[in-house]
Amino acid sequence: MAHYASLSDDFFVNINLNTEMQLPSARETVLEFFGRVQKSYPTMRNFYTRETGDSVLEEDKDQSAYRWMCLEQRRICSGAVNPQSVDLAVEQHALALQLAPYMLSVSPLDCEALDFLFGFDFMYRGNHDEIVAEALGTGSAFEGLLAIPGSKPLNYEPSITLALESDCRRQCRLMVETRTNAYQVRRNEFPGESITVYFTVRQYGSLPHDGSFEATLHELRADCERLLEECIIEQVLRPISQAIARR
Repeated sequence: MAHYASLSDDFFVNINLNTEMQLPSARETVLEFFGRVQKSYPTMRNFYTRETGDSVLEEDKDQSAYRWMCLEQRRICSGAVNPQSVDLAVEQHALALQLAPYMLSVSPLDCEALDFLFGFDFMYRGNHDEIVAEALGTGSAFEGLLAIPGSKPLNYEPSITLALESDCRRQCRLMVETRTNAYQVRRNEFPGESITVYFTVRQYGSLPHDGSFEATLHELRADCERLLEECIIEQVLRPISQAIARR
C-alpha cells in the first residue's frame, strides 16, 4: 500500500464485471449473495438499495479505508478505498467473481467486459483544469490557446484508450476527471474537491470456454500495475501532485 498511498491523497482499487444478460434480482438471491460476502468480511454491514434498484453492501464510509460491493442490473462492482494492500483488495474482488457463477448464474459466456481499475484522488482548492494543464501540458497544438491574454482553462480532462492486443479485446484507458465549473472560475471561489485519475485495463467479450473470471482478474491486475509503473506514475501522477504542492 505504501507505494500507491504516497502518490495521492486517496487511492482505490475496483473491478466491474459487465454482463450481457440481466443479473438475478430476487430478494432471496441478492441477500444470499451479500450474506456470503459478509461472512468473509463481517465489517461490511451497511446494506441498502438505491432508487435504481441497485443493491449495495459496504463498510462504514467515515473510515479512511473501507470496502464496498454493488449489484446493478447488468454489472457486479467491487471496490476498496485506501486498502492496506492491493493483494487484500484483489482477494475481495476475487470473492465476488468466485461467487458470481454459483449464486448469480453468471457464466464466462455472459461476460460483456471485465475491468480492473486504479483510481487516485488529489484534493485541490483551485481551478482543477488549470492545474492539470500546468502539470501535464497541452501539447504544442494548444499552447497558443492557453497564451490568449486573460484566458483560463474551463474543461481540460485528458483521456486516451489504447488496444493492448491486435484483436482489441484487451484495452487500457487513462482518464483525468476534474470538478471545476465556470461559476467557480468566474467568482474565483473553489471548494476543496478532488481531481481523480482513473487507469483501467478492460477485457472485452466472452471468456474462453476453459477460462475463468478469477484468472482473467489476475491477468488484468498484472497488466494494470505494469503499465502504471511504466507509463503513469512518473508521467501523470507525480506531475499532478507536484503542481498542487507548488501552489
